[in-house]
Amino acid sequence: MLNASEILQTLRMIDQNKLDVRTITMGISLLECVPGPVEGLYDRVYDRIVRQAEQLVPTGEQIEREFGIPIVNKRISVTPAALLCAGADPVRLGRALDRAAKAVGVNFLGGFSALVHKAMTRADEALIRAIPETLATTDVVCSSVNVGTTKAGINMDAVRLMGEVIKEAAARTADQDGFACAKLVVFANAVEDNPFMAGAFHGVGEGDAAINVGVSGPGVVKAALEECRGEPFDVVAETIKRTAFKITRVGQLVAQEASRRLGVPFGIVDLSLAPTPTMGDSVAHILEEMGLEVTGTHGTTAALALLNDAVKKGGVMASSHVGGLSGAFIPVSEDIGMIQAANRGTLTLDKLEAMTCVCSVGLDMIAIPGDTPAETISAIIADEAAIGMINQKTTAVRIIPAPGKTVGDSVVFGGLLGEAPIIPVHRESSRDFIARGGRIPAPIHSLRN
Repeated sequence: MLNASEILQTLRMIDQNKLDVRTITMGISLLECVPGPVEGLYDRVYDRIVRQAEQLVPTGEQIEREFGIPIVNKRISVTPAALLCAGADPVRLGRALDRAAKAVGVNFLGGFSALVHKAMTRADEALIRAIPETLATTDVVCSSVNVGTTKAGINMDAVRLMGEVIKEAAARTADQDGFACAKLVVFANAVEDNPFMAGAFHGVGEGDAAINVGVSGPGVVKAALEECRGEPFDVVAETIKRTAFKITRVGQLVAQEASRRLGVPFGIVDLSLAPTPTMGDSVAHILEEMGLEVTGTHGTTAALALLNDAVKKGGVMASSHVGGLSGAFIPVSEDIGMIQAANRGTLTLDKLEAMTCVCSVGLDMIAIPGDTPAETISAIIADEAAIGMINQKTTAVRIIPAPGKTVGDSVVFGGLLGEAPIIPVHRESSRDFIARGGRIPAPIHSLRN
């Protein structure tokens, strides 16, 4: 139960510190759509989504009005589409998903996905090769591919293919700064209940449907830390924990209410600190509040490790069902502080990679020169997948090789996706490394049975 003081604190968080529920995401299983003629699959998928999610947006808007809590996005995640693609046309399936998402009015739909961490089926490969055309010809469909796990190792054939796919996706949307790549994530150790885009999908271990909520509040955490300037890190960690607890309770309230009204089981609360390009809503500024002159300088990785751990500790005390990615996101284009640090040259690709060892996800919304070779992109993916595999955590790469642009330029997507300066990559070749293919074996500590 909340007392009057806590209610007032929450109201201040919403009014002054940009606390919001970033998304209500309804996960929907499409496995029941598989039986039947292939030609009818696209209509069955459309009907299943519309029937299940027709009240999602109105319900989210009603909760927003009644509780006074901003709910920024309403989204859908579906069964990884490659599992439906045997004999089907992946592009047609992607367009059916896009039509269904628009019919119910959600912001994004995730799940044009394949899980290929050990090997690829023909259906997996067909879907992956269809990603560029699908993302270029749909509006709200998002895609993800899992190329590695701690248990299986890293599928380097899939890593090589994803470098080529990302290059083609950028080329097909060259007039939009390679926007298709902003809707595409390459994972290691992907989770099945992530409510955030572009990497959300409804895992095969999930039920027919679930309500997952992503709650955010970088501005709230920064405001709390402003009250303990000069205090030791023990106090900093405790302050973040207490703040994360309050943020998560808001998400739990919204999730349970949406679950009750929609008649769909409550899944998880993802308490990730998801920034926006708006001033006062930045993870980078939290790190700087701890005493760094600018994010990316020495000490940044340690500060981020403290933040990520304290957020998780506070969240798990507030809800028995914390899941998804839960921690601190560091998407460059979506965080005004990250943008500023990248423009100064302090935040480099190498430093971002080091930070991903201790944050929630990985290299996120990073723009690189458009002439970057596919094998360099694959090598970046391999590095990030290795961090995830060895450290038994989720890592990801969402990278945009911006066509026709180079260091000194920027890409502009607008809205929550923001804008990003082009960050340099190493020009030395990784071609022979990526050409080997095969599989990087799982680490010895994966043998736990």
